[in-house]
Amino acid sequence: MSMKQQLTDDMKAAMKGGDKHSLGVIRLINAAIKQREVDERIELDDAAVIAVLDKMVKQRRDSVTQYEAANREDLAAIERDEITVIERYLPAKMGEAEIQAEITAAIAQTGASSAADMGKLMGVLKPKLAGKADMGLVSKLIKQTLAG
Repeated sequence: MSMKQQLTDDMKAAMKGGDKHSLGVIRLINAAIKQREVDERIELDDAAVIAVLDKMVKQRRDSVTQYEAANREDLAAIERDEITVIERYLPAKMGEAEIQAEITAAIAQTGASSAADMGKLMGVLKPKLAGKADMGLVSKLIKQTLAG
């Protein structure tokens, strides 16, 4: 079942079950997906839907940081709840050891040896790890590995 179909089914279940919070967040997800499809005039596949979900989580984490800085815990809690619902649709995050194994394989594949080769590595790793790993952590681990 595709991600978009799963979201539609979950939206129907939330409507029937009276889960207004999940329903609202799923509607936001569907709106973001539809907006991207209209903007780019394409049909999003599961990988592109995961990218949309990742972006939504990142935006909400930034909002939480800003709300906490402004002492607005009530608004930060709402954002955290939305993150929880969105993350239900994201694949399980990879551990640091798994990420490091992918980095090692990419280094062997590309022959990268210095920080100047970071772009090559990210080009290989990003499609593989999108949605499965925090790309900031991936970047940090690549730098550590290449620094040696």
